[in-house]
Amino acid sequence: MKAPCDAQDDARVSNIIGPSGQSLRLEDLPPSTTTRWVIHRKAEVVAAVRGGLLSLEDACKRYSLSVEEFISWQNAIERNGLPGLRITRSQQYRGVRS
Repeated sequence: MKAPCDAQDDARVSNIIGPSGQSLRLEDLPPSTTTRWVIHRKAEVVAAVRGGLLSLEDACKRYSLSVEEFISWQNAIERNGLPGLRITRSQQYRGVRS
């Protein structure tokens, strides 16, 4: 008989469609040692959490992110698409609301 937490692990998906339209698996995600967060890496982590490949808690632990930082990435994508993840563009996009 499986413990409840084991059953949860079985429910996790093994791959999703990533931001580039290709299959994305846990092993395809950026390494946990990532320090340079370019647009596509942020987008992959957000897609992994949204798709159930990785929990928000696991993503934050794995990448040493705060929940607020992750949520800011997610909100940037929702508001402005992938270009919203550009650090240098963040001020420009912050002022634009639909």
